[in-house]
Amino acid sequence: SLSFPQKLWKLVESQQFRSIWWSESGKCVAIDEQLFKEEVLGRAGPLQIFATQNMKSFLRQLNLYGFTKMQGDCKRSASLPEFLAEEAAASAHSKILYYYNINFNREHPHLLEKCKRK
Repeated sequence: SLSFPQKLWKLVESQQFRSIWWSESGKCVAIDEQLFKEEVLGRAGPLQIFATQNMKSFLRQLNLYGFTKMQGDCKRSASLPEFLAEEAAASAHSKILYYYNINFNREHPHLLEKCKRK
């Protein structure tokens, strides 16, 4: 079975989920908290992805693996359509969370093996 960072990577890379994506720079993970709770943590049985259905527990896992919460995005999206989509998501009472880990980077998947639990 996959480790927490490996599962997270597959999730962010997947086109299946709208609640989690890479920031424009590919160095942060953006999570639409409400949608993530429904879309990812709300799964049960064989479809369950993480060992928890609780947002606090999920965020604790991020922290245990060295992820740091960022204020806003690492970099705002460069393209206008993406920027507008982010603004629309943010204004729709969605809480967008941004998390950063030096070893969790879209351009460097090989660093994933350095994502260790503290």
